[in-house]
Amino acid sequence: MLNRPVDPALRARNEQQLRAAWKTPTGWRYWSAVNNSEVGRWYSLTAFFFMLCAGVLALLMRIQLAVPDNDFLSADRFNQFFTMHGSAMMFLFAVPMFEAISILILPAFLGARDMPFPRLSAYGYWSFLIGGCFVLGSILFNASPSSGWFMYPPLATEQEGVGPDIWLLGLSFIEIASIAAAVELIVGTIKCRPPGMRINLMPLYAWYVLVVGAMILFAFPPLIAGDYLFELQRSLDWPFFDPDRGGDPMLWQHLFWIFGHPEVYIVFLPSIAVAAMVIPTAAQRPIVGYEWIVLSAVGVGFLSFGLWVHHMFTTGLPSISLGFFSAASEAVVIPTGVQIFAFIATLMAGRVKMSQPVLWIAGALAIFTAGGLTGVMVAVAPFDWQVHDTYFIVAHLHYTLFGGMVFPIIGGIYYFYPFITKKKMSDRLSKWAFWLTFSGFNICFLPMHLTGLRGMPRRVASYPEAAGWDWLNMISTVGSFIIAAGILVFAWDLLRPKSRQPLTERNPWNAGTLEWSHDVPAEAWGSRSVPYVTSRYPLWEEPKLQERLDDGRFYIPDAPEGKRETIVSSAVDAVPQAAVPITGPTWCTLWAAGFTGGAFILPVFQMYWAAVVSGVFAIACVIYWLWTATAQVPKKPMRDAGLGLKLPTYVSGPNAPGWWGVFITMLGDSTAFASLVFGVFFFWTARPDFPPADAPLPDAVLAALSGLGFALAWGATVAARRFNRHGRAGLARGFIGAAVALACGAGAALALTVLVPGLEPASHAFPAVMCALAVWTGAHTVLGALMLLYCLAGSWFGKLTPRYDADLRNTTLYWHFLCLSGVITALLLGAFPRLLA
Repeated sequence: MLNRPVDPALRARNEQQLRAAWKTPTGWRYWSAVNNSEVGRWYSLTAFFFMLCAGVLALLMRIQLAVPDNDFLSADRFNQFFTMHGSAMMFLFAVPMFEAISILILPAFLGARDMPFPRLSAYGYWSFLIGGCFVLGSILFNASPSSGWFMYPPLATEQEGVGPDIWLLGLSFIEIASIAAAVELIVGTIKCRPPGMRINLMPLYAWYVLVVGAMILFAFPPLIAGDYLFELQRSLDWPFFDPDRGGDPMLWQHLFWIFGHPEVYIVFLPSIAVAAMVIPTAAQRPIVGYEWIVLSAVGVGFLSFGLWVHHMFTTGLPSISLGFFSAASEAVVIPTGVQIFAFIATLMAGRVKMSQPVLWIAGALAIFTAGGLTGVMVAVAPFDWQVHDTYFIVAHLHYTLFGGMVFPIIGGIYYFYPFITKKKMSDRLSKWAFWLTFSGFNICFLPMHLTGLRGMPRRVASYPEAAGWDWLNMISTVGSFIIAAGILVFAWDLLRPKSRQPLTERNPWNAGTLEWSHDVPAEAWGSRSVPYVTSRYPLWEEPKLQERLDDGRFYIPDAPEGKRETIVSSAVDAVPQAAVPITGPTWCTLWAAGFTGGAFILPVFQMYWAAVVSGVFAIACVIYWLWTATAQVPKKPMRDAGLGLKLPTYVSGPNAPGWWGVFITMLGDSTAFASLVFGVFFFWTARPDFPPADAPLPDAVLAALSGLGFALAWGATVAARRFNRHGRAGLARGFIGAAVALACGAGAALALTVLVPGLEPASHAFPAVMCALAVWTGAHTVLGALMLLYCLAGSWFGKLTPRYDADLRNTTLYWHFLCLSGVITALLLGAFPRLLA
């Protein structure tokens, strides 16, 4: 069938159908687009802009430090600049840039039409833009936080003004957007692979997306939980980090660095993913040690969660803890080294032709290796005691992150630019940009090792001339401006007009992976037809693949109903399971992001009721979005997908991307809840007065009733799903209504558990953490009740039927997690304090 010629008229008609379905809006409606190609570009350019802003802050700091006793910046302004520089680079550039590039190119790697939830990508982008402008824009009004990008209490909790609140609420908003993008990428990798692309045939980039997405899923929630506690202390004076009232500032360090050290590898692994695509192309041969690289990437992701105390060696931890985490910090070198040696072996086994991307990747390997060597040094606790909080750490951090992120990403941009724009960047400008950046980087940061060893502390706005650090700082300042020159050359090459430049050839690097089967000129549909893949480098190993793709000889080569569609396949073996519609352009995502931003931003200015109203509107926008565009009852239950394959047009449960989206989201949410539970046990082990001897305890009877209510609400939800599946709609609706009532009762009992005994959360950390758990679980209960009401409405209006029950199955999955959280909360409130007493 693949060799059968396609009638030219049929091919033209199919292409016209696809163009109509995938047409990108024009004019002012362009900003309602949700295509991965558009959202990915917006995302990438916005993250790059934030990086340039952070770079300007760095240059201003280097001017201040160029000479001793300088007054170019005041101490407070300097503190704001280094706080926002670190925050912008970590939260507004490093992770978002990975997610942006992945949204842009991952569907092409997988031969897919788009990501499974295009509107979620658009919502994440608009949230990122609003949150980033809010946080970074505070520097223009002298309102930024000045406590460091790590926001250690008590310095940050006691800082006057709105700076810490801008950081906490603004970045919490951005973190939620990052998690949304991670969910999108994980589900896309698991469920949108083309038929035949078993999990052991995925491009290495897709493997890294899975690993990094999982790391984001488990690393960001502890920080969100910490932000939640931090903002409760800032706004309501609940003393989680106040040792005078039973709190402990060390809890923040634990929650922050449980996020912070995996963040280093979240930044590093995507760059290795880019190298894993560039290097085989440069060598013109398959990667050496594919399986070892995959195992090593998974190993780095796993080990990275055991390293957070690496940043806390000077806090007085027991020697056994120091030994364990020092060993773990050394161990992560092993899987990292495996990946680098596999790349070197690939280059040695092939015939390498130096090109723009290869030059930047080579520079990245050199700089990152140097950073890794100093990382081994600071992993040794006695050495870390000497250089902690000195400029040696600044040098190590930048060698690791600049070499492990900036250089490979720029190399990746040079590599993928012909795919994205159908043009090539300049060879001459690339070399200028590289050598300026590479030399400037080493001139700037290499001397900082000596600056730190000679005793200069980091985060100081000035220093005395007698210290002898002046010449080293002057060299670093000169180097920083050389870096800036290199980045500006790259930025000009990236953004300069290229209208007179001819289109590139289709596969300019002679690569072997699917993204280079793209259309030139560009088409909005992604892949002309979804291929059947049997190898890791199909363009090298299947010579006729390109011709068959172009002719539409593979799957879903048309759009007979005018809908955007993609293939859904099984998680492991990529067996096709459905051809499902995906959402198209809308303004709803922009409105939802704007109102969500209001819910996070308005509390900074004590506009709490306005924030509540904004949150209600955000929920309304999301409900409208879901009701009008997701889990729609199809006109035709089956679809001729091509090659004699007929696929359903609707799936639910584990076969559906939506089910996986809920499952993965709830794994992240459960991690945040587990972080709050960790806080309870941390206080128990760290504080002898937890709970205080005379403190009122949460009501045990009401806590038990709450736990019972959660269990019964869960049982009613499960029963509703089963009755609906068997066509008994009346009973299903009755059980959904009962589940709503039980959920409301469980939430009310949970609130009364802390209200009836008169717990005063501002008096001590014990009642504060009990109330924080109750508020967290109560908010999730409200969401669970809303989801049940949504299903009830769907049943009444025909959106939810025995055959088409995705909404109810997803809601049941949510309640599995909520029931567990509710019962654990009830036990922690009702039983745990009495066991301690």
